Amino acid sequence: MPPKIRELKTRLRAAGYVQRSGKGSHTVWSHPRTSQVVSMSGQDSDDAKPYQEKMIAEAVDRVKGSP
Repeated sequence: MPPKIRELKTRLRAAGYVQRSGKGSHTVWSHPRTSQVVSMSGQDSDDAKPYQEKMIAEAVDRVKGSP
């Protein structure tokens, strides 16, 4: 069973990302130590798509790997 969007958002928060609202169901996440932003779509109760899981994993790894 795929994770929910809320679980991916929790992973981003735990890694230090800060949320700002986007248009519609989109949210935009940024981290103070990196210039890259992550944009996610979907409501909290929606199932996450495989590409969203991969995108979040890469974003969290990017932050954990930077000094």
